[in-house]
Order: sequence, then C-alpha cells, then structure tokens
Amino acid sequence: MNIENDFLEIAGKKFHSRLLVGTGKYVSFEETAHAIEASGAEIVTVALRRVNIEKKGEPMLQDFISPLKYTYLPNTAGCFTAEDAVRTLKLARQAGGWSLVKLEVLSDDKTLYPNVIQTIRACEMLIKDDFQVMVYTNDDPIVAKELENMGCCAIMPLGAPIGSGLGIQNRLNIEFIVEQSKVPVLVDAGVGTASDASIAMEIGCDGVLMNTAIAKAQNPIKMARAMKLAVESGRLAFLAGRMEKKKFASPSSPIIGKITQN
Repeated sequence: MNIENDFLEIAGKKFHSRLLVGTGKYVSFEETAHAIEASGAEIVTVALRRVNIEKKGEPMLQDFISPLKYTYLPNTAGCFTAEDAVRTLKLARQAGGWSLVKLEVLSDDKTLYPNVIQTIRACEMLIKDDFQVMVYTNDDPIVAKELENMGCCAIMPLGAPIGSGLGIQNRLNIEFIVEQSKVPVLVDAGVGTASDASIAMEIGCDGVLMNTAIAKAQNPIKMARAMKLAVESGRLAFLAGRMEKKKFASPSSPIIGKITQN
C-alpha cells in the first residue's frame, strides 16, 4: 500500500495525518502554533473550559491556529457528569458550528479515568442530537464495543492515565479493541515519548492523540516533529507486517554450502 494514499477517515472525512494534538499546557499560543505545525497534525483538540475561543478582547486560539487550516475537535475535558459534558458540547456547536466532538467524562481528579456509566449516558444524548462522537474510554474491549454499537465514530481508549507519560500499559486490551472495531481506534492519553506512539501504531491503532507529551517536553517543537515521524514509522511498520517472533536464533545467511575445515 502507498503510504501517501493511506488516509485516516473519521465521520466521512479523510486526513493524511494520524497524529492528533491538543492545544493546552503550552507556555503561549505562539508555541502552540509552532508545535502543531511541526507535528503535521490536521486535527487539534480544544478544551472548551480552558481555551479562549469566544472572548474577542483577549488572545484567542483562532488567531494563532486557523480553523480554516485545522479541524477543531472540541472536547469536554474537566467534565464529570453526562449533563455537564452535553451542555458544554451544545455550547460549542452554537459558538463554532462543530458537530464532530471528543467526549470525555471523568471519574475523579486523581486518576482522570473515564466514568464509563456517565460516558455512555452522554453518548446516548449526543448521538440522539446528531453529534458525531469520538469517545475517550478505558481499555475494556467490552465497553469499547458497546460504545461502537451505540454509534460513536471513533473509540479512544487510554494508554495510561492522562498526562502520566507512562506509555501503553495494557497492550493486550488495546489489541483486542483494534481487532474487534469497525470504526477508528486511537490511543488517547498516556503517551510520553516517540516510542510510545510507534507502539500504538505498530499494533494497528488508527491514530494517536496527545497533548502533554509534546507541550511539556523540554523542546516541544522537536518533540512534535519526533511524534510525527513516530506515528508515520509505526503505521508503515504495521502495513509492512512484522516478522514472526521465534524462541531461538535464526541465521541471517544460509548455512548450506558454507566453508568448513576438514
């Protein structure tokens, strides 16, 4: 397969980049813009409770990251109930006309794990109201399948707790989710460095979403570039098909006809 024609398709729209990046935690909007450009991302997540998209008297994200160039993905970071998340996304649709959204309903401040019950309730309300929902969830394949069956357009299991940088902690479950899903699966949360992103792509994930790994790197611009290359190389490795794993050594050169001493 030609990697140039290998698109990520979400809710009927095609994207060249399989790396999605957040817009929070940077030291400035200028740094945000430079990092996103270096990442090659086409979709940027916007935490509506934390980023100014409406107050025109203050610096606005849109002044630095054009909605004409990037697909804005409003998210519900900081919401702990289904009602709060739905209200937030309805306000986003009124403000910017966005219907493709990222839903996350959190359980507590310490773990930031998804509250699955509240997440399912929010999905039901949003899908009924014609939102296209990309949903942050835990790494439970049963829950992931239920969310897909409800009509979510992408499943986004965590690799590790949000902002932890621990990488994928339960690779087997992520693989189960990838194997069973008919919609895109994107690892969301926990990526810390480029190798984490490559692993996610090598096991067949359709994409990776990250924020802290880039924004809190010592050099966010360089890390953004590294993440771009990691996602691309991981995807290419997945498409190429890795060699079979073996318990014992296998010589790189044939041993038949080798020179021997009498």
